[in-house]
Amino acid sequence: MSKTYLLIGGSYGIGKDIIDQLPEGSEIIVASRTNEGLAGKQVTHIPFDVREDTLSLDQLPSKIDGFAYCPGSINLRPFRGLKPEAFTNDFEINVMGAVRCLQSIQPLLAASEQASVVLFSTVAVQTGMPFHASVAASKGALEGLARSLAAEWAPKVRVNVIAPSITDTPLANRFLNNEAKKEKASLRHPLKRIGTTEDVAQLAAFLLTDKSSWMTGQILGLDGGMSSLNISG
Repeated sequence: MSKTYLLIGGSYGIGKDIIDQLPEGSEIIVASRTNEGLAGKQVTHIPFDVREDTLSLDQLPSKIDGFAYCPGSINLRPFRGLKPEAFTNDFEINVMGAVRCLQSIQPLLAASEQASVVLFSTVAVQTGMPFHASVAASKGALEGLARSLAAEWAPKVRVNVIAPSITDTPLANRFLNNEAKKEKASLRHPLKRIGTTEDVAQLAAFLLTDKSSWMTGQILGLDGGMSSLNISG
């Protein structure tokens, strides 16, 4: 029996690659501001902005088997230069957008025999990094939300989080827009390269499908070894 997947923000970057990793024959719905990048893909697109819109159940099927919330922010500045509004904006995109979506579709997730939710954090929550105060604060809240929901919604709905290091996506372009920046970022990781959208999408697809049916409440570091290995010595 084919599964139904809903991706928020799946028209480019990691979300777009998740589409290619999901099982053939799946019903895939992408809710995003634009359908740019979806040409030729067998998906249904719903115009949607996480900061302005609420998901309407009238636009969705009667059940959802897998849900991935892909929007995020990379707001790297010294703490002294961060206004409270920066924290509010990051929290709105990274946490409240996910909260509103999950509250809207909870009945559809519950209608599945077993549904899976995948959220995205950052290595900077577990590993303190300078200039990450705002994004790490909001993503840390997202990790707490995920663990709470994993406990509350078990056994019907699984909830897991992927916490990558810097990945070559359009969102990270200003940090990786030339070879020198990419090389510097690569050398910070034990595996000596930055992540790709395919790296993250493959793990997301694993978590969304029944291949990970005995996994929930986990924060999975996908970071080239950065969070757990010290190579400076």
